Amino acid sequence: MIEQTEMEVTNWHYHPPRKPITEETKIVSYTDFDVMRKRAATKKGMACRFSCQFKMGEETVLEYVGENSYVIDFEDVIDKQELIKMIRNAFEKFNEKFNFRKLGTVLADKTLSPLNESLIDLDAILPLLI
Repeated sequence: MIEQTEMEVTNWHYHPPRKPITEETKIVSYTDFDVMRKRAATKKGMACRFSCQFKMGEETVLEYVGENSYVIDFEDVIDKQELIKMIRNAFEKFNEKFNFRKLGTVLADKTLSPLNESLIDLDAILPLLI
């Protein structure tokens, strides 16, 4: 059995911009993804961490980090298809938390960049789940 934990926001540092936002203002975002192995006496698992920054020029407007874990029975075998599904679900929770918390900020009309799955090395992650 695979159980997904609640997405936990571990870092949300919003820095209101010093300059007013205009139509010409460009705010860009960067999202990183990390995965870590988790083990307990009776279960295996992995933790997913997504980190995102929104920048306006050199000025950081938002630093946002969320973590989510999966707890898996030892006898369960995870393949690439299941793994990518788990990562997508974790990113969706990360995105949901962002969409709720961005209200009341200058980022209210912004979205997270989509997850670039081509950059995720599934072959490197799978051995963590053996």
